[in-house]
Amino acid sequence: MANTPQAKKRIRRNERRAEINGARMSRIRNFVKKVETACEAGDKDAAKTALQAAQPEMARGVARGVLHKNTASRKLSRLSKRVAAL
Repeated sequence: MANTPQAKKRIRRNERRAEINGARMSRIRNFVKKVETACEAGDKDAAKTALQAAQPEMARGVARGVLHKNTASRKLSRLSKRVAAL
């Protein structure tokens, strides 16, 4: 259990950050899901617009430290490859 005031504060802060970061990741996943569903439906225009919306969202996740830069790059690359294949 935390003894020092600093450790107690870190616990409180970590809980708040975990909640915020969870919301950010969920938002990113929703954007990615929109691209994937459009790809599965075979709708190239919808997939393109969804991908254009997902790109800045993932970049924002990288800037906020929720996603690793290479992870976001890899996911965007795979998504854009799927959209181009339509």
